[in-house]
Amino acid sequence: MNIHSIFENNQHWIKEKIKQDKDYFKKLSAKQNPSILYIGCSDSRVPAEELMGVQPGEVFVHRNIANMVSNNDLSAMSVINYAVTRLNVKHIVICGHYNCGGVEAAMQSSDLGILNPWLRNIRDVYRIHQEELNKIEDDDARFKKLVEFNVQEQCVNIIKTPEVQRALKAKKISISGWVFDLQTGVLIDLKIDFDNILEHIMEIYHIV
Repeated sequence: MNIHSIFENNQHWIKEKIKQDKDYFKKLSAKQNPSILYIGCSDSRVPAEELMGVQPGEVFVHRNIANMVSNNDLSAMSVINYAVTRLNVKHIVICGHYNCGGVEAAMQSSDLGILNPWLRNIRDVYRIHQEELNKIEDDDARFKKLVEFNVQEQCVNIIKTPEVQRALKAKKISISGWVFDLQTGVLIDLKIDFDNILEHIMEIYHIV
């Protein structure tokens, strides 16, 4: 892509939006009121709003390598706090995707420099689910399953935060784990059984 063509594309986009709705940018510049916090992967093949079919202003988006929610990540923690306590989102979604480069890298025994601390979080997910993952003989199937387990564990990490615990206690919010299939375009709801997963661990992570 020619970087200079982006500005031409921007002008075409502006004209198209105004053609559809002359007040589009007036409405867009109004105060945002998203109902969903979407935490997804930075992968360039996973366009958050486009795959959900939503418009600007409807989803508050945070992206990083392999859609992680680490308590040491000030950016992610700040996004969650702002979305829950200020924007009052009604839903939080963790969305992973198959063929995730971050998850794949974490499955390799390689020194990847600055990425090591980040990828260790995914390796910890593998350790938690090692028994089930090691039973899967097919490498691609194991890769997919780790992507799903990673989404599940990041959802659990969200629930460990005090602001989310308060919102859940007040029944103001829901948590979902999704996976996007790059080969089909299908968005998959993992339908995670949080009650079963959290039953024996919330006595440790319960804050509020």
